[in-house]
Amino acid sequence: MSDHVKIVAEKRTEFGKGAARRIRRADKVPAVLYGHGTPPIHLSLPGHDTMMALKVPNAVLTIELEGTEHLALAKDVQRDPIKRFIEHVDLVEVRRGEKVQVDIAVHVEGEAAPETVVTLDHPALTVEADALSIPETLTVSVEGAEAGTQILAGQVELPEGVTLVTDPETLVVNVTQAVSEAALEAELAEAGIEHEEAEAPAEEP
Repeated sequence: MSDHVKIVAEKRTEFGKGAARRIRRADKVPAVLYGHGTPPIHLSLPGHDTMMALKVPNAVLTIELEGTEHLALAKDVQRDPIKRFIEHVDLVEVRRGEKVQVDIAVHVEGEAAPETVVTLDHPALTVEADALSIPETLTVSVEGAEAGTQILAGQVELPEGVTLVTDPETLVVNVTQAVSEAALEAELAEAGIEHEEAEAPAEEP
């Protein structure tokens, strides 16, 4: 379940790309806190504490701002595509007992039957859960699953109090027959022959 971490934030008074760069140089993270019908609050968060807290997917944080505490769900975390440091965070204020919609990663465990291939077609499912009881992952077992086995979203076991939002007919895990090495070689050989025939110059009359 999501960790509940307290982070002391500061209000931002400067905006724009230049201001954001200065914030990051000071080892802080620009953020915006969206409330329940209230105007968004622009914040800067301590860099190291924020990075550690956001290692947990869908983290719920206690944001302490000027003596007031706000419970907030990390809804969107933007990272540098190369260095992976956090560039910006969107936070959504939540209340205790409030239901929120979040995307939860699917984790496949177990060994399927021999000579099968397991494909994760849908790596995350959207669910509705209590803001303070969000599961980190959803586990699907393929132990002993034979070729032809398909696990749909509606068949994934959810923790108590969590409901599925994704279409229950969505294919999540697909178990198919593995192609044998001999069959693969035969396929490649046939394709090679066809390819050579297609490229062969036409004979002159």
